Amino acid sequence: MSRVVILGGHGKVALLAAPKLAAAGFAVDSVIRNPEQAADIEAADAHPVVLDIETADTDALAEVFAGADAIVFSAGAGGGSPERTKAVDLEAAKRAVDAAEQAGVKRFVMVSYATVGIDLDRIDPSNSFYPYVEAKHGADAYLRNSDLDYTILGPGHLTLDPSNALVTIADERGDIEGRTPGDGQGVTSRELVADVITYVIVNDAAVRETVNFYDGSVPLAEAIG
Repeated sequence: MSRVVILGGHGKVALLAAPKLAAAGFAVDSVIRNPEQAADIEAADAHPVVLDIETADTDALAEVFAGADAIVFSAGAGGGSPERTKAVDLEAAKRAVDAAEQAGVKRFVMVSYATVGIDLDRIDPSNSFYPYVEAKHGADAYLRNSDLDYTILGPGHLTLDPSNALVTIADERGDIEGRTPGDGQGVTSRELVADVITYVIVNDAAVRETVNFYDGSVPLAEAIG
């Protein structure tokens, strides 16, 4: 059976993606730091793998990745300290890219966000959000410079709304047809992110591409090549 490894396995997006990937025929290993979260992982039709990616080195990650068909990086410090944000969202992400290359796993899906390409220039470095912007921007750039068959996914403001599996594709700035999304337009349900993760892996779509997207009206098969 084909296998997908999800980093950040107890995150909201990951818990939604795991059963979708399992339903598509994949065995799913969800990496978690806290063993007490194992039951939630199993309830999502995935196998819990306990490993702290903040401290795990490249070799440890490569061992987990060995034999997998795809890696999904959906981990994050969750608004912690700037130091921990850098450690998880940037440094752990870079080690995961290196580990995928070391383990011979070509497919790598990174969950980023839609406006990361411009936020580094428009957000004041003194802003508490800036370390996250810097980390995600750096992690995406590192992945793009790798030899992996990557897809970088850029959702908008995340919601808990159900997904209708329909999207609006945004450009590299996160704009829609050259315009900044208005109220209610720049949002993406977490379940839709899970749908897109599953879609690009199942269909081997958007390889070496960045896909910025919001809740919309276009079917995934039409919107994402």
